[in-house]
Amino acid sequence: MPFSYTKLWVQLVSRGWNKEDLRCAIGASPTTIAAMGRNENVSMGVIGRICDVLDCQPGDILEYVPEDKLA
Repeated sequence: MPFSYTKLWVQLVSRGWNKEDLRCAIGASPTTIAAMGRNENVSMGVIGRICDVLDCQPGDILEYVPEDKLA
């Protein structure tokens, strides 16, 4: 999928959180967090829960990047 979650990981670091903290806060499975680490698709429900917990907008945690430019 042509989305990058790099902005999310930067947000977590700036708050002193790690992926496990986020996982517990949003009630997600380890598989969901791993999928995000691979820039894979996750449900809008997950994105919504992250935005609720971090008090942010989707654009603050992900961005569209054409597949040929994803790292």
